[in-house]
Amino acid sequence: MRRFDYARAEDVADAVRYGTRRDALYLGGGTNLVDLMRETVAQPAALVDVTRLASTIEGTETGGLRIGAAARNSLVAEHPAVRQRYPALARAILAGASAQIRNMATVGGNLLQRTRCAYFYDVEGSRCNRRSPGQGCDAIEGLNRGHAVLGTSSSCIATHPSDMCVALAALDAVVHLAHEDGERSLPLTALHRVPGDRPDIETVLRPGELVTGVELPRLPLAARSTYRKVRDRASYAFALVSVAAAVEVEAGIVQDVRLALGGVGTTPWRARHAEETLRGQAVGEPAFRRAAQAELAAAVPRAHNGFKVELAVRTVIGVLNELTREEA
Repeated sequence: MRRFDYARAEDVADAVRYGTRRDALYLGGGTNLVDLMRETVAQPAALVDVTRLASTIEGTETGGLRIGAAARNSLVAEHPAVRQRYPALARAILAGASAQIRNMATVGGNLLQRTRCAYFYDVEGSRCNRRSPGQGCDAIEGLNRGHAVLGTSSSCIATHPSDMCVALAALDAVVHLAHEDGERSLPLTALHRVPGDRPDIETVLRPGELVTGVELPRLPLAARSTYRKVRDRASYAFALVSVAAAVEVEAGIVQDVRLALGGVGTTPWRARHAEETLRGQAVGEPAFRRAAQAELAAAVPRAHNGFKVELAVRTVIGVLNELTREEA
């Protein structure tokens, strides 16, 4: 680990001023960044500690919920408003990590965590375009059981690791940002980039731009939402497939739906094709399967991860069956 400068920001303006330094990174709970520094994947010249920034969870004037970027994951998962109005988010967080990690990890850090692809971490022995552009991707022809099947490219097939982001994508979350040029907001689904030919550019953030909070809109159907994670073991593990879903049903017909997938995409994957296919359809497994297959039609499986396609279809069906059991 190389030497670096350290500064503790007292407010957003303070953080952005420090963050504009070349090769500076923002430090929240450090549950991902510190590991990356130990492995020399990340070598920042400066760390800007943003743990003193907003960590509150408050209602908005439009009936939504605003979560400060420095809020700990455990606080979010346990908050009564989250549990009652956005249960998919609470369940995603609880499925995402050990209690110790949830107590340290922040919302802003969770949004910006990096892939856990083993080739990405293997600095000395593996080629990785995400770590070193133009180097190549050993995962494509290597051991790729845990890798993505949606949003991939010939340069990268790394999976986005976040559970929280999958739920936020399904719940129409908005990310609030601050930069020296001013503030802006964008949908969570617009924050992360598919790899294309530049997998090293993982988000649309400008240099020095800071995540200040996440806003959940007023979304009545979110109260009928859930999150299911399929993994190799019940203890702390990353998803092979996960599904966040919310459904509104009237007289046995799907009026509205939100779906997002984890474990299969290079980004938190909003399943818009599945949503479009499902709206207006009668509740039941045939419609659920058609919707899931419509989303997975674009999948590009590799040698070891082809099973994820059918697993994702079955998980979508299982989650939608759970949410609509009383309507069937």
